[in-house]
Amino acid sequence: MFQIGDKIAHPSHGAGVIDSIEEISSNGCLRMFYILKIPDKGLVLKFTIESMEQIGVRPIIDSTKADELMAAISNIDAEMTANWNRRHRENAERMKSGDLLEVARVVKGLMTRDVEKGLSTSERAMLNNAKQIFISEIVLSKKLTYEEVESRLNASLA
Repeated sequence: MFQIGDKIAHPSHGAGVIDSIEEISSNGCLRMFYILKIPDKGLVLKFTIESMEQIGVRPIIDSTKADELMAAISNIDAEMTANWNRRHRENAERMKSGDLLEVARVVKGLMTRDVEKGLSTSERAMLNNAKQIFISEIVLSKKLTYEEVESRLNASLA
């Protein structure tokens, strides 16, 4: 169980801080909810404590792992199929996994494809979402600004 102030990663929305834990009536039952603030999006999420594992919520990576991931991102294998439907499906599965390495693969693969061939509107949206999820976790782990992490990411993939 997490505590108020813990930094956690939500696979669909990125990293945030638990703002509170509240007992809320839901469908006639009292349930315990985490209230998660995602600073980069100005978003507040509520989810039940018992749904945490099913959703894929986890603690953010530590500072050392964040450094290792940022250093290794240029060497990550991010080959993608040429078939648009299959590529989109595979990237969506990587995003849903909640694994930051898999999200980094999506970021690198789509950024590379954008330079080489361009992206469709939906792939551009997926790239923006993947970058936000990836960067938000590094920001909280390293206590850096969003712009600093984005600049480092762009430089390592240039």
